[in-house]
Formats: sequence, C-alpha cells, structure tokens
Amino acid sequence: MEYRTLRLEIADGLATVTLERKDNPANALNARMAEELFDVSVRCGATDVRAVIVTAVGKMFCGGGDLAEMDAAEDKHAHLTRMATLLHAGLTGFARIDAPVVMAVNGTAGGGGFSLALSADYVIASDKAKFVSAYTASGLTPDGSSTYHLAKHVGLMRAKELLLTNRVLTAAEALDWGIVNKVVAPEAVMDEARAMAERFAAGPTRAFGGVKRLLDTAYSDGMETQLDRETRSIAGMMRTHDGPAGIAAFLAKQKPVFKGN
Repeated sequence: MEYRTLRLEIADGLATVTLERKDNPANALNARMAEELFDVSVRCGATDVRAVIVTAVGKMFCGGGDLAEMDAAEDKHAHLTRMATLLHAGLTGFARIDAPVVMAVNGTAGGGGFSLALSADYVIASDKAKFVSAYTASGLTPDGSSTYHLAKHVGLMRAKELLLTNRVLTAAEALDWGIVNKVVAPEAVMDEARAMAERFAAGPTRAFGGVKRLLDTAYSDGMETQLDRETRSIAGMMRTHDGPAGIAAFLAKQKPVFKGN
C-alpha cells in the first residue's frame, strides 16, 4: 500500500519504520497510521527481515492518538473500534515475528506512542525523550498493549501510578523503571539503534523469535506448561540451520555464522 504517515525501508535484513506525519508534528496516531502499521507488520514478517527499527521524524516520537480526528468522526465508537483493532493487529504482528523490534525513541512518547514504545523488544531513547500515558487526561482508557506490557515492566503499583496520574517520566527515569534499555544523546539514537538492530540481524533469528514467544507466556502459564513450551522450542531449533550450526561452531571454537533460518 501507499504509505502516508510513515516510511518503510528494507535493506540487508533490516527494516526501518519511520513515523512521519507531515501534517502533524506530534506524529499523532490516526486511523491511517494504524492501518499502515498493520501493513508494515505483515511486510516485516518476511523471511528476509531479521531485525526491525521503529523511530520517528521530528521532536516527538508519537504524541498519542489523533484526538481531533476522533472528535470529528461521525460515529466515534465505530471509528475507535476500527482504529484500535487495526493497531492491535499490527502490534500483535510485530510481537509474533521472529525479528527483534528495536524502538528508537527520538522524543516524547505519549498515549499511543507510549504504548508503542512499551511493545518493543529493545528500547533506545534520546535523553530528551519523555514518556507519559496521558489516556485518562482525555477521559480514555489505554490501548496499544500498554495494559499488557506496563505492569510486567514496572510492577502493578507503578503501572497504576502511571496510568491513573499520567505522571511524566524522563528518559533517565524510564531507564531506572525498566521501560527503556539504554539512554543516549539525541544525535546518537539512530546510530545506537542501527548497531543493535544489525547485531540482531546477524543473529539466530528463529531462536530470537522463540525467545519472544516463550517470554510472552512467562506470566500467564503454569510451570509445567512453560517447561513444555521450552522443550518444544529448543528441540525445534534442531530443525533449523542456525541451531546445529551454532553448536558446531561453539565446539570448534569458531564464531558462528547464522543465516536466520
């Protein structure tokens, strides 16, 4: 599809998704962006994509949902239902692909942008970035998977604090709370994100996908169920190229060359 709210570039196993709403400096998440994120998540599931970066153009990463568009909708319930459904399908797609997803948060992540950042596998933030839920300030409840991820990252009481009070976290506080993996100077955000994504892209992509899926059920399934998942996952790696190749390289004291399959 033709993208109007973002850009997608795929090269050398690395997909870069850049939020860019030329008509909205906050890169507010509207219905079109939700649809495009879903389309991008499908394209990033291709076997030649081994890592994904999500970033944005401008001073803000994503300021949240496009409230003006929501207000203008004739049927607000139908509008939000469609928009959230598409957004959630896209986020589910990113969670299910083997390729790790790196968020390069260049500026403020609020509302839906906050949720988007929380959904990543690895987060690098500018030291100028800020993080805020902001939903209840507009009389809304959270979407974009924040209620699924936030408590796992920061604990239940801190999650309630952020979602109920709309406390704004600096990048340093987000790092301390476990929302961000690394904080760097603004001009270094994309360099750091690319370095990490390239490292992932050179790794055992199927194994990374297995890790993502195993951790996804870490809080929901009992021990026996989780151990069964681990058994099937690690045994399944023997049907890939990278599992046996990694073992052979380790025993030969050589650096493994992973193909991502």
